[in-house]
Amino acid sequence: MLQATALTKQYGAYTALHGLDLTVNKGEIFCMLGQNGAGKTTTVNIFLGFTAATSGTAAINGKVVSTADPITRKYTAYIPEVVMLYSHFTGLENLDFFSRLAGNAYKRGMLEQYLSQAGLQPSAFHQRVGTYSKGMRQKVGIAIALAKHADVVFMDEPTSGLDPKATSEFTDIVKALGEQGKSVFIATHDIFNAVNLATTIGIMKEGRLVHTLQVSDIDAAELQKIYLEMI
Repeated sequence: MLQATALTKQYGAYTALHGLDLTVNKGEIFCMLGQNGAGKTTTVNIFLGFTAATSGTAAINGKVVSTADPITRKYTAYIPEVVMLYSHFTGLENLDFFSRLAGNAYKRGMLEQYLSQAGLQPSAFHQRVGTYSKGMRQKVGIAIALAKHADVVFMDEPTSGLDPKATSEFTDIVKALGEQGKSVFIATHDIFNAVNLATTIGIMKEGRLVHTLQVSDIDAAELQKIYLEMI
């Protein structure tokens, strides 16, 4: 579903990505770990078509990503660290608005179904988003991805600032996305949650993917040891 081939990004004399080769399959939950400046966000931005690679290619569903041609964006959804919603709209109104922007007009019952799938409590559907916690805003973001029928969901530090209960709920929702056949790409610092929700983990250092491993082969303590040795 996702493929990077010799992906390189330079900003003047600084190289943010050094020839990244990466494959993420359908239904795979890939967590990319790394310190600030390791190249995680740059990778996400290239796949989303927000910035152009200096060389190499990024492809989604077999189609090469281009900043000039937004064709691959119909396959993707993006949930940033802070989900930007209209605070004076309700959760349902935000979902309706962003769904219409993507070309989909749903009846109220369908909108409520997407919000429920994303784990938002029905009592919050008609509350203004300005009253929401970060975890609730993320659930609306996930509902937007579901309503868009995105094949690939990108997330940037999604568990930052979440309490343990919200983190657990988020983990269950992401696993459900994978079970539905969606590919999930998460850039994160959270080693312990990565073990809980990912199927595959990659470790980035100074723009290079230095290690890739299957979560089924390790536990959190082993991952922490490998990560500290790698960075």
